[in-house]
Amino acid sequence: MTATDTHCPYCALQCGMTLTPEIPRVRLEPRDFPVNKGGLCAKGFTAADLLDHKDRLLTPLVRKSDRNSPLREATWDEALDRITAAITTAQQKYGRDSVGAFGGGGLTNEKAYALGKFVRVTLRSSSIDYNGRFCMSSAATAANRSFGIDRGLPFPIEDIAQAKTVLLVGANPADAMPPSMQYLDAGREHGARHIVVDPRRTNTAAGAYLHLQPLPGTDLALANGLLHIAIREGYVDHDYIAARTTGFEAVKAATNSYWPERVERLTGVPENRLRETVRLLATAGPAMILTARGAEQHSNGTDTAQAYLNLALALGLVGRPFSGYGTITGQGNGQGGREHGQKADQLPGYRKLDDPAARKHVAAVWGIDPDDLPGPGKSAYEMLTDDRLRVLMVLASNIVVSAPHSNHVRSKLEALDFLVVSDIFRSETAELADVVLPVAQWAEEEGTMTNLEGRVLRRKRALPPPPDVKSDLEMLAELAARLGRHESSDPRVVFDELRRASAGGIADYAGITYERIEREDGVFWPCPSEDHPGTPRLFADGFPTANGKAKLIAVHHRDPAEMPDKQFPYVLTTGRNMQHYQSGTQTRRVKALNVALPEPRAEIHPDLARRHGINDGDLVELRSRRGVAVLRARLSDGIRPDTVFAPFHWPGANALTDPALDPHSRMPAFKACAVAITRHEKGTD
Repeated sequence: MTATDTHCPYCALQCGMTLTPEIPRVRLEPRDFPVNKGGLCAKGFTAADLLDHKDRLLTPLVRKSDRNSPLREATWDEALDRITAAITTAQQKYGRDSVGAFGGGGLTNEKAYALGKFVRVTLRSSSIDYNGRFCMSSAATAANRSFGIDRGLPFPIEDIAQAKTVLLVGANPADAMPPSMQYLDAGREHGARHIVVDPRRTNTAAGAYLHLQPLPGTDLALANGLLHIAIREGYVDHDYIAARTTGFEAVKAATNSYWPERVERLTGVPENRLRETVRLLATAGPAMILTARGAEQHSNGTDTAQAYLNLALALGLVGRPFSGYGTITGQGNGQGGREHGQKADQLPGYRKLDDPAARKHVAAVWGIDPDDLPGPGKSAYEMLTDDRLRVLMVLASNIVVSAPHSNHVRSKLEALDFLVVSDIFRSETAELADVVLPVAQWAEEEGTMTNLEGRVLRRKRALPPPPDVKSDLEMLAELAARLGRHESSDPRVVFDELRRASAGGIADYAGITYERIEREDGVFWPCPSEDHPGTPRLFADGFPTANGKAKLIAVHHRDPAEMPDKQFPYVLTTGRNMQHYQSGTQTRRVKALNVALPEPRAEIHPDLARRHGINDGDLVELRSRRGVAVLRARLSDGIRPDTVFAPFHWPGANALTDPALDPHSRMPAFKACAVAITRHEKGTD
């Protein structure tokens, strides 16, 4: 049997692996790819279990009559005809924007590009967004307005091993992406000191030199407090600031009021730890500041990312060897997914949809008049809850589990005239659909992904999909044909068109080919021509802004959109467990992962548990202003006594979360809402 080198279907590390078809199953082995260097986590090692899973969707499903009737097997022609009729009817009755699409952060670059083009050219609708809005949007917005470019890590992940100080804010890579820990471990072996900011003592925090444990929603105050100390104690790099940045004086004035005593009161982080953190960042050799969702998934997430970015610039870290600011992308193609057109306000190449020059360039590639392109659409949560949306296509996303205020989102999906879900399993979202389309899995398709470093890599087909299963590209092309538009379903053809559409843009893929990716183990964008080496490290010589300088922007702490009170006295924060991924559609079906962690657990401090008569293993009821969730308690003295942690891999946690949106990124406030907790009346059943 032929072995195929490809990549893991899960997180943004996109670890290398080799698949060999064997009878009766596929053999999966780790590969010595530059990111994982032969390592895989439990999810990666068990990824092949999905390929022949008994729950696999193998044929289209349609409703026998109305939404209340059961799903039954159908042909592709019947399914696509029903979708075409629903689209045509809705747009004739309600207008073009009444039909939209919601994409996933795991779609290949080709599929993300094709979906964006399908909605804007075939449907001529502005109604499109994707679940990366719930992941990377705040850090991306902050990076764009300061650096003029958004690439999660502006350096290869291996650079982390060379940093002498690393500040990790709201990140738990030990659980979320274990193979990445080899770089942190290597740094510590050579004397590096790591500081973790997290309300929980996670596995990452447990290995850190310092653990700062702030109240959720106060990360911005913490960052401003660190910069205040750096300014007052003479740690800022004034030569760097003068030569490479603008806006410092306004930021300096804004941080005047964040003296250490006040920041300690706001965050709960002791003053001496604040000072030690600044000293290490400024004096202990190359230093990095890395943020992730814990800091960013707030109603002020953009400003919070901005505050840490300001700190990195003021200390002169950005663009220097083994130093800088970065954000850790979570989803498999969270980076490429937003670069090429499934985000509500963007065209391929990270072009802005409201930029006349961008519209002209992409329209020329697409062979249409720029005036025929719709304008920017609504962000994910706003689109999903807009009564004007009547028909929705969902590709590779389980929004009934992953969206904030999920009960409300579910009710909006149930109220649609028509819902289409394209997936590999019958997810909770698929169970609501009028049509469910079975599509190819990661090992059954060709395409490219862009990992957390901005490295474009190839996902290669190792085996054919089942007989009645199509790829998303084939589905979109056949649907477009029914609606009067010809599109290719060949991934290589689509990628070559993507290259032309991205040429000259911020995320320029023009010089990246399948052959180059193969030869070079991936190519870093921007890469404007085939003789360009790619760009592993950004900002060494300047920033892609109008004046070549990075912009510091003054920001201020504000309380979370929802604060604890007498009725809801505690703060809920959500996040990942090691064994599961995203909404759990895949990992909850893998036996080994389910045995390791079969159910969600609410992590609470023993003091809080005693206050409510809760023992370890009891069922507890969490209640917010939006919903109720029942989870089993896990007592831990590693979490703040005023905070509860719940994983989002199962239905439940997001019934509680606050959909308050960041004004800049439209990111919902997943990481802080007010809850009450009681021992569930059924006890420890």
